[in-house]
Amino acid sequence: MPNITAETANGTVAFDDDGGKKLVLCLEDHGIDILHRCGGNARCTTCRVEVLAGDAGDIGEAERAILSTKTDLGENTRLSCQVRVNDDLHVRVINQASVAGMDAGPRPVD
Repeated sequence: MPNITAETANGTVAFDDDGGKKLVLCLEDHGIDILHRCGGNARCTTCRVEVLAGDAGDIGEAERAILSTKTDLGENTRLSCQVRVNDDLHVRVINQASVAGMDAGPRPVD
């Protein structure tokens, strides 16, 4: 069972979750109010995280395409709606609903 450590606006949260699940759902299911305005379809980039340690897997075509439209992202930036958790991860959550003052968006499907 992978261990996820998330740096958030409210401090660090660590938890174990099932392998193969989308990272955005793991975060949300453990009380982290990550934004996901497009519902997990790799279109809005609001669910982005910075991968600090661990293997987030390969970047798929949809994720690569939308990330390439942004110029201010670090090289370890990933979309949590496109990452399947199969390994331990340490991430920094970039956008949270409570910080942005908005609804998180529709829950992504797994």
